[in-house]
Amino acid sequence: MPWKKLLLIVLALALLGVAMIVFRGRQEAAPALGKGGGAQSGEVPVQVATATRGDVDLSLKLVGRAEAFSTVTLRSRVSGQLQTLAFKPGAQVKQGELLIQIDPSLLKAQLDQARGTVARDQAQLVKAQADQQRYSDMLAKGFVSKADYDTYQANLGIAKATLQSDRAAQETAQTQLDYARIVAPFDGVIGSPLVWPGAQVTADSTDLVVLNQIEPIRIAFSIPEESLAALRAAQARGEVAVQAAIPGDKGQALAGKLEFIDNAVDATTGTIVIKGRFDNADHRLTAGQFVQVTLPTTRIANAVSVPVEALQSSAKGSFVFVLGRDGKVQQRYITPGPTAGARLVIEKGLEPGEQVVTEGQMLLVDGAHARVKTGD
Repeated sequence: MPWKKLLLIVLALALLGVAMIVFRGRQEAAPALGKGGGAQSGEVPVQVATATRGDVDLSLKLVGRAEAFSTVTLRSRVSGQLQTLAFKPGAQVKQGELLIQIDPSLLKAQLDQARGTVARDQAQLVKAQADQQRYSDMLAKGFVSKADYDTYQANLGIAKATLQSDRAAQETAQTQLDYARIVAPFDGVIGSPLVWPGAQVTADSTDLVVLNQIEPIRIAFSIPEESLAALRAAQARGEVAVQAAIPGDKGQALAGKLEFIDNAVDATTGTIVIKGRFDNADHRLTAGQFVQVTLPTTRIANAVSVPVEALQSSAKGSFVFVLGRDGKVQQRYITPGPTAGARLVIEKGLEPGEQVVTEGQMLLVDGAHARVKTGD
């Protein structure tokens, strides 16, 4: 019948099409195998790291706050009207640099008066010395009585004492005038003025401006009291390094050293205050700024460690994939220890020198073939 012939023709054409597709697929697969260098099918690309043995320092990660190495609120030591502000708010100033000038007019007048008094006293002393010398000669010749001589001798002593007293008053007046110039007591960063030119300043009472020393600078933070013993042990081994990372700052972490451990644990919080000292030569730290502090506490000697990315978990426990020389991976159950930064201490189940998979574990099973990726 015609429909049977038509069906046979359609089937023949379909079989011919399938055969052509299979033949073309084999032709395309052959070059691919040649380019792959004979790699076995089913290999999983992975990245590996070598388990190492060595001392591992455990550390605490805490939030700390920078504080000025020293801070002072400047006040005038003399009363008067504030004449000028010689600084720019927020600027860095050097020790001895003029910051504030109090009106010196009255103080200069007082100094000039003291100088005039000293000049008068010097003239009176010269006269008293001449009188004493003259009466001394006359007493030797018997022209005057001893009582008259004693009077001039006493006048000489009074003149000397008066001159000494008024010279002290002159020095005081000079010091008061010097106090009208308020200078920076140390290198630091000056804050915003608390008073402005024209304001009346009272000696030792009116706050003028705050100066912070930030080079070096300290970072204060608190650690739990149970970590104090480990910190003491680390301190006994030598200088304890402290690192600080600034949120939002992509630069390298700042390196400092432990400088201060408080003398008492806070009974309310169960913590103790610690301070680290940082050179801060680049002024990356600012007083009052929050930072993340890393403080080493315990050293584990001769420990086996791997990158933390190698650790995997299952219902049976923690494990890592170990890549053998034959290219097969073994699912190795281990006993993990503490972490130190990006490293994980392996207490049991792994030997130094073995290679563990750090990337590509999701595609692996025990006994699977894997190859180390050489690049993207």
